[in-house]
This record gives sequence, structure tokens and C-alpha cells, in this order.
Amino acid sequence: MTHQEPFDPDIARVAHLLAEAARRAILPLFRSASLSDDNKEDGGYDPVTEADRAAERAMRDILGRERPHDAILGEEYGAEPGTSGLTWVLDPIDGTRGFVSGTPTWGVLIAVSDAAGPFYGIIDQPYIDERFEGTPHGAEVVWQQQRRPLRTRTARDLSEAIVFTTFPEVGSTEEGQAFHAVAQHAKLTRYGMDCYAYALVASGQVDLVIEAGLAAYDIQAPIAVVQAAGGIVTDWQGGPAHEGGRAIAAANAQVHAQALEILKAY
Repeated sequence: MTHQEPFDPDIARVAHLLAEAARRAILPLFRSASLSDDNKEDGGYDPVTEADRAAERAMRDILGRERPHDAILGEEYGAEPGTSGLTWVLDPIDGTRGFVSGTPTWGVLIAVSDAAGPFYGIIDQPYIDERFEGTPHGAEVVWQQQRRPLRTRTARDLSEAIVFTTFPEVGSTEEGQAFHAVAQHAKLTRYGMDCYAYALVASGQVDLVIEAGLAAYDIQAPIAVVQAAGGIVTDWQGGPAHEGGRAIAAANAQVHAQALEILKAY
């Protein structure tokens, strides 16, 4: 299923308001000596900071004023119902581990979805001032007030591909084995980029991102951006990935098919 309704430009207008509000909430705390974090995971480390919470509150406040009939799903404050059939899916800081480490590979994720899944998305990296946007009409990036279109890489064999994932262990032991089964055929494997890896797929820099254990708010904005740039995002069986779980984002159909053939065995 794909989004069938004409694209409403008001969605983009409000999304950029959200992204700007998130920037204002987050940037004063990035690389700040006063930043502290709470751990959300027993037996591991899954941090949340005041920057995460403040950014999501700011975005929700805007949606309450500008789009009161739309639903919201956010990482920090959960689901809020709506009546319009549209849902704003928010991850105020995707890559909080990177954020607390001072690396500029985290991002603000904003998606809008309907019953068919996400059809609009932003991946925003405030510190280096890059905003990647995917709409039903295409994808573009704005950097230092310069705007250019995004297009994924042309087809090439998996042996020539660059592959990314965030965590070396990927997910479960079996999921890690599946990822490494793909990666051993690729030219280059890199780790730890969070949502920025998907922006690199959309930018034509890399060929594949393969991840597991995702939530809907982790993947919906990347889906919209990558697909608008000409790429493909599915689960590891080739089905929809917008509910989270296992996902593969590919620059083109050829490398997607090659990687999927390996992943489907797991």
C-alpha cells in the first residue's frame, strides 16, 4: 500500500516548525557539562536526557496548536489519539548514546503516516545543520541554507557495497549472525551511525543499513526519506518495516535483493 491522497503542504510547514523547535531545545545541552542522563534499560544502558524530553514536549505543543486532530506517537511520551487518520511519529533524539558521547550522528526524527505507513519524513542533524526531507514528490537535503536533491546510489553488486548498522551485536545472536553473513560479502562495513546512516543511504553515499530491535519511531522517518530518494526499506522478509523490528534500507533493488536473500535464511 502507498499513500494515495494529494500531499498537503501544510504537513511540511508544520514538520519544519517541529524540527526548529527541537533544535532550540536540544542544542544548548549538546556537549554540555551540565547534561545528565537516566537509564531506561535494566541490565544495559539505554539513556534518556532532558534534551530528549524537552524536544518532544516542544514538538507536541506545536502539534496541539497546529494539527490538533492528528494522532501522535513519540518515544518519550507515548501515543495520543487523533481523528484525522494521520499520525505524527516522533523520536526527539535518535541515537541518545551518541548524543551523550558528543558525536554528531544523532538526529531528530519526524514522520507522518497513514494506514499505509509513513509518506513524509525528516531526519534532522542540528549540530552540523543538515536536514534531510522525504515527501511523495522526492527528497532533498538543506545544509547551511543550500538545498539539493537526494538520490540513492546506482545498482552495484553486494561485493562493492558499503553496509552500516548501529550496534556490532545488531540484536539477538541470530540477528547478529544474519547481519555478518551479509557484511562478509560487502566491500566495507561501518558501525554506530544511528539515523544518520539512513541519511547517507538517501544521499547516495552508502548502499545498505541493516538493523534489528527497532521501534516504529526509529524507522518511520528513515523509511520516508530513503524511499523518496529512490531506495527501498523493508523488513528482513521483504515486507513492511514501519512497525519496527528488523529493517533493511537499500539504495536500489539489486543490492536489496542480494542482501535479502541472505537475511531470509535467518
